Amino acid sequence: MKNGAPWVGDHVRDEVTGRTAIVTDVRSGRYVLRALHGVRQWTALDAGRLTVTVPLPENRPPRRPSARRHR
Repeated sequence: MKNGAPWVGDHVRDEVTGRTAIVTDVRSGRYVLRALHGVRQWTALDAGRLTVTVPLPENRPPRRPSARRHR
């Protein structure tokens, strides 16, 4: 979230379409969404009806240790 609004990387529910998605871009205040499962992409018709379900820091998988050896 950024300033209380959904932002790139957040998982959201688009209440207009009833679908869950990830915010992939914000262009001139319009939210570009991609389905959590699959490749379908759309622009939110009403940004006010997007609900953040999982903010970005919480939806990132834990980092794995690097396979590279330090010398």
